[in-house]
Amino acid sequence: MIGKDIIQKLPSPSFILDEEELFRSITGFTEALKEFFSDFTLCYSVKTNALPYLLNLVHSRDCFAEVVSADEYHLARQCGYRESRIIYNGPMKNKKTFLEAVMGGAIVNIETKRELKWLEELSKDNIYKVGLRLNINISRVSMEDADGGQDNSRFGFSDETSDFSDALSVIKKLPNVQLSGIHIHRTAHSRSVRFYKHSIEYACEIIRKYHLELDYLDIGGGFFGIFPEKPTYRDYVCAFREALYGYGLDTLRVIVEPGNALVASCFHYLSEVIDVKHVEKEKWFVTTDGSRNDVDPFFRKQNYLYDLYAEKDSPSVNEQIVSGCTCLENDRLFCIKNGPLLQLGDRILYRNVGAYTMSLSPLFIRFFPCVFAVKKNEIILVRGKWDAEEFLQKSIINN
Repeated sequence: MIGKDIIQKLPSPSFILDEEELFRSITGFTEALKEFFSDFTLCYSVKTNALPYLLNLVHSRDCFAEVVSADEYHLARQCGYRESRIIYNGPMKNKKTFLEAVMGGAIVNIETKRELKWLEELSKDNIYKVGLRLNINISRVSMEDADGGQDNSRFGFSDETSDFSDALSVIKKLPNVQLSGIHIHRTAHSRSVRFYKHSIEYACEIIRKYHLELDYLDIGGGFFGIFPEKPTYRDYVCAFREALYGYGLDTLRVIVEPGNALVASCFHYLSEVIDVKHVEKEKWFVTTDGSRNDVDPFFRKQNYLYDLYAEKDSPSVNEQIVSGCTCLENDRLFCIKNGPLLQLGDRILYRNVGAYTMSLSPLFIRFFPCVFAVKKNEIILVRGKWDAEEFLQKSIINN
């Protein structure tokens, strides 16, 4: 838990990683998997938050790294992950890292048709295992979770056309390649337990249809984390077991790739009030040194979990709009109705902002803020604030 004493010590703006909360999430998911499966792999979705210090912490707790590009693959390797501790997904593999990962024993789930061609370049002296991503249409698989025009997916090979069976044929024709698993990552807006159960049942039907003998089913991610009134890790994993058991496939190795479920709750964002303006009779604008870019880069959130740290008492006002520091008019975060007027130096801590925010935050008018890790009462600077020197690296100013 991040206390007031820590809030007062840190520079603003900055991100804060609560290590104890991170480990609580990892332990919770691991224990749920252990209860229902003897063979499983918990891996962390690097795209969700690629902070190197975080990747090292996750690695120390025996999690694999799930990467979706050549750059992420190299990052994971630089952070100490062996090929055999990496799961390689997505369309942004390049040939070099694809072949290296397959030959090095990584779990590689084929996403594109060019990857099927690359398999032909593997040495004929060994047997290599790969996975294949199955296309999941939410409306087709779980109508209760359907959400409209984007229920279909641009990822994976579809069994509603010949794409999936064609991909199977390519792999079967290669004597040195075996299909080892199916990857079914898909996220419904509901994140419901029901959706995952239905998705797994659909995958089981495909496995049965083609008489596939597999080592694993990669369920992907997209789960809720540790939040009140939301499904628990155990709720999800129990549903995995029920679905697989119904098809006699509960001995398969189960792979999960949580991102949000592990890191959303362990990161916080600190900002400070730098200006207060009275713009209308009953309306004030409060400017902070933070930005909506940092906690809501898609500008979609309707509300935030936050704590206010006021230095002194102040009179109550009708309405104050808390805003960011950028020159964007819509850099507005939340509104306080009938509350004490914030003052210069007051601080705001946004909670549960670890998922995608740091990865998607743009370098707009100012650069990345500091990141601190809190371990018990120890505060560690794990990434310094970027300045012009970091921004200019690898750039040419004059020709």
